[in-house]
Amino acid sequence: MNQEQTGLSHVDEATGEVAMVNVGHKPPLRRRAVAAARVRMAPETAGRLRSLPKGDALVTAQVAGIMAAKRTGELIPLCHPLPLSVVEVRLTVVADGVEIVAVAETVAQTGVEMEALTAAAVAALTVYDMAKAIDKGMVIDGVRLLEKTKEPLA
Repeated sequence: MNQEQTGLSHVDEATGEVAMVNVGHKPPLRRRAVAAARVRMAPETAGRLRSLPKGDALVTAQVAGIMAAKRTGELIPLCHPLPLSVVEVRLTVVADGVEIVAVAETVAQTGVEMEALTAAAVAALTVYDMAKAIDKGMVIDGVRLLEKTKEPLA
C-alpha cells in the first residue's frame, strides 16, 4: 500500500505503518498559517465575557493558545517540532459566542498549520473551561484552517 493509495501523508508507503514525514530534503521556507475556531454560547454568557476587565478569561485563552502552539510537536505524535517566529491569537466576543483566529509563522522545512489549528482549538477549550459553570450548552465548532502560505527566503 503506497501513499497514493492511502492518501495519508503519515502512512509508510511500503508497510502501511504510521511514520513521521521525512522533510530533510526540503528547503526551509517562510511559512504562515491562519486557523479559526468558535465557541457558541448563550448571549448572556457572551455578554458576561464582554464585560470582564482586562486580564480576564479572554486573555487567559489567548495565552493558552500561544502556549499550545509552542507545544504542538509534543501533543500531536507525528508533528515536527518547529521554531515558531510568531504566534498570534485573537478572540472576539460576538452576540452568541467567541470567535478565535490564530496565526502561526515559522521558517522551516514543513508547514505550520497544525500549530495554528492547535492554538485556535486550545484557546476555544480555555474559553469553554472558563465559562462552563454558567453555560452548560456551549459548543466548540468551526475549527478549521483558513489560510496556508509559503514563500522562499529572500
